[in-house]
Amino acid sequence: MTLVVTPGMGIGPEITAQALVESRGAGRVVLVGESAPIRTTAAASGLSVVELDSPAGIPALAHDAVGLLAPSGSDEPTPVAAIRVAVQLCLSGVAEAMVTGPIHKGRLAAKGFAHRGHTELLGELCEVRHPVMAFAGGQLRVALVTTHIPLADVPDAIRSDRVCHVVRVAGQALRDDLGISAPRIGVCGLNPHAGEGGLLGDTEVREIGPACAALRTDGLDVRGPMSAETAFMDMHAGRLDLVVAMYHDQGLVPLKLIDFGRSVNWTLGLPIVRTSVDHGTADDLVGTGRANPGSMVAALDLARRIATRRQRVENG
Repeated sequence: MTLVVTPGMGIGPEITAQALVESRGAGRVVLVGESAPIRTTAAASGLSVVELDSPAGIPALAHDAVGLLAPSGSDEPTPVAAIRVAVQLCLSGVAEAMVTGPIHKGRLAAKGFAHRGHTELLGELCEVRHPVMAFAGGQLRVALVTTHIPLADVPDAIRSDRVCHVVRVAGQALRDDLGISAPRIGVCGLNPHAGEGGLLGDTEVREIGPACAALRTDGLDVRGPMSAETAFMDMHAGRLDLVVAMYHDQGLVPLKLIDFGRSVNWTLGLPIVRTSVDHGTADDLVGTGRANPGSMVAALDLARRIATRRQRVENG
C-alpha cells in the first residue's frame, strides 16, 4: 500500500516525521511538499527519506520506504501545489489514500488561495460538488452540514436537501469504510432545544425535521432533530454511531473537548480516501519539541484501515 502525505505548514512537517517514526513498517509513504523543512524534521526524528525526481520513481520504492517529492511547475504556494499532486496520485491509482497536515488558510488566502480550506479544494479537484467534512477516530464521530462560513450565514444555509445529503453520504461511509452495517445517526437542531416546536426558531420545523422524516422513510436509522447536547451525550454513551451537526463549532467544540489529539478530519463523498489532522498549524510550537503527533498518527492509521478495507472489497 502507498500513502501520499502532504505535511502542510507550521508544525506539520514535525508531527508528520514523528508519526511516521511511530508507524514504521506500515507501508510505503510518499511525502509531497517543500523539501528543506521535510528533510530537516525527518533528520531530527531519525526518519530516513528517499528523494524522488518525479512520481515515476514511486513504484520503485521499497514497500516500507518513505519517499520525498517536491511539487514543481506551479505558481501556487507549495502547500497547495502539494495537495494537487497528492490528489492526482490517488486518482491515478499510484497511491491508495492521502493524508494531509495542517494549512494556514489566512496566509494562503493572502497569496491568492481561493478556497476556505482543504475540503473545498478537494471537492474541486475530485469534481465533487458537495464533499462532507466529518471527524472520527476517538469516542465521537461528527459530520457537518455547514463548514467554514460565518455564523450569521448558517441559518440560511440549512436546507432540507443539504441535511439529507450529509446524512446519506455519512451513512454510506460508515457502512462501506467502517463496517457499521446499520448506522444510528443523530441529527442536531440548529436552535436551543431543537427549536422547542417552533418557539425558539423554526428551522427544525421547516428544514431539519422534514429531512429527518424523509430519511427515515428511506429506511435509515435517523434520530432528530434533537438538541445538540442530547445528541452528543447519546454518541458518547454509545447510543449513536455519528452526530450530524448544523455548523462548525456545534460539532467541533464537543469533539475536541473529548477527542482532541486522536480525532481525524475525514472527507466523505470523494472518489479517494482522504484523512487529516484535527488541528491547525500551531506556529508557536514550531521547533519547541512540544508538538503532539497523536492526530497525525490517527490520521495515518484511519487512512490505512479504510484503504485496506476498500482493497478487500474490490478483490472480493
